[in-house]
Amino acid sequence: MPPFLAVAASPVLVFGTLGGVQAISDALGPDSVTMDEDDIEVHSYSEVSTSHCAAKPVAVVTPKNTEEVSTIARICSEYKIPMIPFAGGSSVEGHFTAPYSGLSVDFSQMNQVVAFHEEDMDVVVQPGVNWVDLNNSIKDSGLWLPMNPSPTALIGGMVATNCSGTNAVRYGTMKDWVVNLTVVLADGSIIKTRHRPRKTSAGYNLTGLFTGSEGTLGMITEITLKLAPIPEKQSVAVVTFPSVRDAVACASKIMRQGVPIAAVELMDEVQMGVINKNGGSGGRMWEEKPTLLFKFSGTAQSIAADIAKVEKISSQGGGSTFEFAKTEQDMHNLWSARKEAVWAMCAQRPEGTQIWSTDVAVPLSRMPEIIDLSKKESSALGLFSSVLGHVGDGNFHQAVMYDPSNPAQTQAVRDCVKKMVHLAIEMEGTVSGEHGIGLGKKECLVEELGPETIAVMRTLKRSLDPHCLMNPGKIFEP
Repeated sequence: MPPFLAVAASPVLVFGTLGGVQAISDALGPDSVTMDEDDIEVHSYSEVSTSHCAAKPVAVVTPKNTEEVSTIARICSEYKIPMIPFAGGSSVEGHFTAPYSGLSVDFSQMNQVVAFHEEDMDVVVQPGVNWVDLNNSIKDSGLWLPMNPSPTALIGGMVATNCSGTNAVRYGTMKDWVVNLTVVLADGSIIKTRHRPRKTSAGYNLTGLFTGSEGTLGMITEITLKLAPIPEKQSVAVVTFPSVRDAVACASKIMRQGVPIAAVELMDEVQMGVINKNGGSGGRMWEEKPTLLFKFSGTAQSIAADIAKVEKISSQGGGSTFEFAKTEQDMHNLWSARKEAVWAMCAQRPEGTQIWSTDVAVPLSRMPEIIDLSKKESSALGLFSSVLGHVGDGNFHQAVMYDPSNPAQTQAVRDCVKKMVHLAIEMEGTVSGEHGIGLGKKECLVEELGPETIAVMRTLKRSLDPHCLMNPGKIFEP
């Protein structure tokens, strides 16, 4: 199924759904459950998502603690009602859609920091905690969670999709920061995947199993996260290039030479133009050329040395107008273009069109080739097409605006998507670097991993969720 096409409503897999909803309302209180059409719509569709379906959840429930989630799962298991976890609603692969209807389980009220162990450099949170709010609340300790996805993302969804963001070059992905999880299984059972030490060799890695499982194996209700020291200093630099291929080749060279970059992001000339059409950012208008944005962290002396190295390599690779931040305000202004990129695209989207946005990742040496080829393919569509890339770790995103009511445009975008995905797999890459599989990339996952590996995943799914009630229709068909 192409990642941008609506999925037809499937036969609802529940019997007596309304009876189950009533049982949940009786157990948790009527304020915990809503069947309001507006609430259901919010939990069914997202403007930034690439995957939608015609079916919707019957109701939305908002638990407040692990015990209430367990009650929900137990009743849904009894009534055979699908459960669809909902966190910040910022995923782009349709993770919170309800192709088999069921119950949307909204974790926004489970937003407490349960415990902060400053000396151990870890924190225990509920899934509805926003990562920006968490960092603001603990910043006086000198610690932070260094992930940097959408500012609206909640930690439960970040764990469920194994997200990353711009800081992955230095700090890795979400899986590298999860110590343990409390999970409610399909039958209402509550498990904790491990204790709190930073390393363990005790048994199967269940923490890793549930991280990135997209809510298909259980509902995450508590997360223990490692924290890192906030860097002493940070800075940002920006440089433009004559072509996307030149920019990506320069980024690869910087990584190969071991410069300790905190982040390196690519924005193509189209994306820089969108920022300008939206009024610019950081109090300025930008050159509409392929642009690399770098983050640096460390001591003032080490940052100055790293900036000098990057400026030299960039100049040798065709870069020009190299600019680096001299003050903290400069840093925020220079990084603002990357921070506002997605929202600028949404603001410029013509009425009646949709944004298809997805990502792939390849080995670093193949980045210049795949981005160059993918950009040429998408540019040939005659539609708005833009490239954003976490080029320091081989991950890039492509966005195309198209009219879903136009069959020719839809087919053209479908073909473009397939070519990009096939190319990534041929390069020993992945169909999803950080967005997950969700509703839209199931066929792509089979192509990447093969039926034997998918069969192992299905076996795990059946063991933990024999009635396929946990977010059915995601990763693979039930």
